Amino acid sequence: MQDTIGIDISKDTLDIHRRSDGRHARFGNDRAGLAALRRWIGKTPVRVVYEATGRYHRDMEGALDAAGHALIKVNPGRARRFAQAAGYGAKTDRVDAAMLARMGAVLELEATPVRSESMHEIRELHIARLGLIKDRTACRNRLQAARNKVVLAQLRARLRQVERQIEQIDAELARLVAEDPVLAHRFGILLSIPGIGPVAAIAMLVEMPELGTMDGKEAASLAGLAPITRESGRWKGQSRIGGGRRGLRRALYMPALVATRHNRQLGQTYQALCNAGKPAKVAITAVMRKLLILANALIRDDRKWAETAP
Repeated sequence: MQDTIGIDISKDTLDIHRRSDGRHARFGNDRAGLAALRRWIGKTPVRVVYEATGRYHRDMEGALDAAGHALIKVNPGRARRFAQAAGYGAKTDRVDAAMLARMGAVLELEATPVRSESMHEIRELHIARLGLIKDRTACRNRLQAARNKVVLAQLRARLRQVERQIEQIDAELARLVAEDPVLAHRFGILLSIPGIGPVAAIAMLVEMPELGTMDGKEAASLAGLAPITRESGRWKGQSRIGGGRRGLRRALYMPALVATRHNRQLGQTYQALCNAGKPAKVAITAVMRKLLILANALIRDDRKWAETAP
């Protein structure tokens, strides 16, 4: 890429900064504004850096991806830390656009995959399902403490409603996955791994669409499951995990527990760490990391899981 463009996205506007000539522009975050943005950028592919902003960046992604530009979506927290390190004291839309362009150029950030329309729908359903799971847990907890007949009746009705809605979302998720041949194939590979069920497989596809395009260390680091070494001079601290994608780690916890019982290799890993005196949570974290690395390798190699001989 010969040039880098930073875009600060809000609900109504897109602030643009081009790194090569320092030009700034502002367009509406609508169909007309996106058409004008494409003309302003031109036909030569460029690196486009922007922060994740939920639904506000979705239309821009589709328009610029179709035009052949390299899209780089960065975590807002990471962008803020870069701004502080680079001395960007002010925070305005124009300044943020310039900061993002500089961040992409200086760090030589690589393009990230853009979600397809079906993946956008799957992600929306996945997030809605997570919210319903929280609602179901809250209803069950309140049912244990409630005594009033009216309150009990309303809570039971709400619980039945939530469970029906979860079933509807699960059915819609299954339909969307089945209709996408590539997604259905990746989904089948994940389901072949002992411990990973449909819910966890969907979560892994949603939270890490890059699965299969990285090596094991990169996958573990992106998920926040790679131990971070802490040393300074003669001092050596305890290594810890941190950062990464919290939603993915949450999705991998229960599959890791199941895998310790039904996957011989991962069960041996867990037991060996426990026998070595490691806390159970450290051993489970190691199994989560190995489970993710295994899933990444299987999708990369386009094969399903098969247990090796002892």
